[in-house]
Amino acid sequence: MGTQQPPPPDYNGENMNNNNTLDEKSAKQKAIDDWLPINSSRSRKWWFSAFHNVTAMVGAGVLSLPYALSELGWGPGVFILVFSWIITLYTLWQMVEMHEMVPGKRFDRYHELGQYAFGEKLGLYIVVPQQLIVEVSLCIVYMVTGGQSLKKFHDTVCSSCKSIKLTYFIMIFATAEFVLSHLPNFDSISGVSLAAAVMSISYSTIAWSASLAKGVQEDVQYGYKATTTPGTVFGFLSGLGDVAFAYSGHNVVLEIQATIQSTPERPSKGPMWKGVVVAYIIIALCYFPVALIGYWMFGNSVKDNILISLEKPAWLIAMANMFVVVHVIGSYQVYAMPVFDMMETLLVKKLEFNPTRTLRFIVRNAYVAFTMFIGITFPFFGGLLGFFGGLAYAPTTYYLPCVIWLIVMKPRRYSLSWWINWFCIVIGVLLMVLAPIGGMRQIIIQAKDYKFYS
Repeated sequence: MGTQQPPPPDYNGENMNNNNTLDEKSAKQKAIDDWLPINSSRSRKWWFSAFHNVTAMVGAGVLSLPYALSELGWGPGVFILVFSWIITLYTLWQMVEMHEMVPGKRFDRYHELGQYAFGEKLGLYIVVPQQLIVEVSLCIVYMVTGGQSLKKFHDTVCSSCKSIKLTYFIMIFATAEFVLSHLPNFDSISGVSLAAAVMSISYSTIAWSASLAKGVQEDVQYGYKATTTPGTVFGFLSGLGDVAFAYSGHNVVLEIQATIQSTPERPSKGPMWKGVVVAYIIIALCYFPVALIGYWMFGNSVKDNILISLEKPAWLIAMANMFVVVHVIGSYQVYAMPVFDMMETLLVKKLEFNPTRTLRFIVRNAYVAFTMFIGITFPFFGGLLGFFGGLAYAPTTYYLPCVIWLIVMKPRRYSLSWWINWFCIVIGVLLMVLAPIGGMRQIIIQAKDYKFYS
C-alpha cells in the first residue's frame, strides 16, 4: 500500500496566501518608490536633459572663473579651464553609458551605480558621503550667492539707501527655497530648472559683455595677486578648486537620466547624451568668454564674483544680479532633490516612517533651515568654492566615474581606454589633495577680520 501524498500547497491556501503577501509588499514598495523624489516617471525627452544639465553645471562657479584665472595665470589658467571641460565631458559620457549597462535595470542614483561596482555596503560608504558633501555644500554656496546677489541688486538700485546686512538677504533668499522645496519630485521642478538655465545664459552673457564694454582697466596687472611665494602657491591651489567647482554637474546626472523614457530599441542613453552635448556647448559659451574677458579687463584686481567688479551700467548689473538669484533658486532645487531623496528613503524604508506630507514638510524645511544657517555663519564665497571644489567635486566629477568604469567595463590593460581612465584618476586625486589646501587658507584669511552675522 503506497504512502499517501500530502495535498498540494494550493489546497490548503498556503501558496495563495504567500502570493497575496508578496503582492501586498510589492504594491507597498511601488507606492513608496513613486512617492520618493527620484520617482518612476520616465516621460522626459532629450531637451530636459539639456536644460537640467545647464542648470546643474552653470551656477555660482562661472562667476568666479575670472578670479580663478587671476590665481592661475594666463597660460595655466586657460589650459586647466579647457582641459577640465574635456575631462568632465568624458566622465559624464561614462556615467550616461553606465546608467543602463545591466539589462532590465537602471541605476537612477549615483550610489546605486557605486553599489554595483564596489558592493552593497562599500558602495554606499564610498559614494554617499562624497555626494552629500557636494550637494549640501552647493546648496550652502547657493544660499550665499543668492544673498550676495540680492544685496548687490539692492545696493545698485538704491545706492543712497541704508546698508542692510548680508544675513538678512540670505534669509530673504531662503524663503523662496522653503516654498519650492515642497515640490514633490524631479519632474515637478522642470519649470524652475528651465527658468534657471535661461537665467544662467543671460547673466553669463551680461557678465562678459559688460566687462568688454567697460574696457581694460587702467594699470591692469596680469601677474599673480599674491606678493609672496607661499601666497602665490596657495592661491594657485585655490584656483584649481574654483575650476573644479565649476564642473560639478555629475552628481545629479543619473537622477536626470532617470526621468528620460527608455525602451530596448531606444535606450535612455541616446537622448540623454544628445542633451549633454547641447548642454556642454552652452556651458563652453558661458564659461570661456566670462573667464577670459573678465580676467582680460580687470587682471588680478578682479573680485571673486565678477558681477561685484562691475558697477555700470547700473540697470544692467542690477538685472544680471536678479538673473543670478533666479538661477540659483532653481539650481538649489536641482541639487537638493537628491538629498531629499536620500533622507526620505532612509526614513520610510529603513526607519519605516509613513510616507506622508507631514514627514516631507518637516524634513525639507529642516534641510533648508540648516543650509541657510551655515550660509549665514560662513559667507566666504571664494574660499568655499576652492575648498569644496577640490575636496568633494574632484572625486565625483573627475575620477570616480573612471574608477567605476575600470571595475565594471574592464577595458583591456594598457589599451587607450585603460590609459585615459588612469590619467583622469591621477589628475583627479591630485586635485582632491591640493585644491582644498588653497581654499582653506583663503577661508582662514577672510575669517580673521570677519564678525559673525555682521
